[in-house]
Amino acid sequence: MRAFIDAQRGHFGVEPICKALQVAPSGYWRHAARLRNPALVPQRARRDAVLVDEVQRVHRANLQVYGARKVWRQLHREGVAVARCTVERLMRRLGLQGVVRGKTPRTTVSDRVTPCPRDHVNRQFQASRPNALWVSDRTSDGKNRFIAFSRGRRP
Repeated sequence: MRAFIDAQRGHFGVEPICKALQVAPSGYWRHAARLRNPALVPQRARRDAVLVDEVQRVHRANLQVYGARKVWRQLHREGVAVARCTVERLMRRLGLQGVVRGKTPRTTVSDRVTPCPRDHVNRQFQASRPNALWVSDRTSDGKNRFIAFSRGRRP
C-alpha cells in the first residue's frame, strides 16, 4: 500500500489517496520519515533485521531441522542474547519450521466413491415448532470409539 501511495502521490496527493484507502495519513508520513532517516526506525525493527540473518544462518547450518527452541539454544551457545519468543516470531515471519518427530495426526479420509448424505435442512437450523428439527453428529476420539451427539431444537 505504501508503494502505491508513493507511486500516485505526485498525481493525486497523499491525503486524498489515504482517504480513499481509509488509511491515516500520519501512518504514511511516519513511513516516509523512516525512509529518509533510518534512526527513526523502532529499535525492535532494527534488532529484528540483525537477528533475521542469525536465525536463518543457524537454521540452514543445521540442515533446516532445528525448530525455534533449538535455534534459540544454539544462538545462546554462540553468545547471542535473544528471547525464545523473538526467535519463534522471526521464524514464523520467515516461514521456517523444524522437523516434526513422530506421526502426524490422521484425520478423516473420505471415500470419494461413496455419495455424501443429503442435506435435508439446507443448512437452515431454525425450527418452526418444537421437535421439528433434530441435528446429530458422530465423531471419533481417535481410538476407534465413536461418540454420537443428538440435539433437538425447542423454543
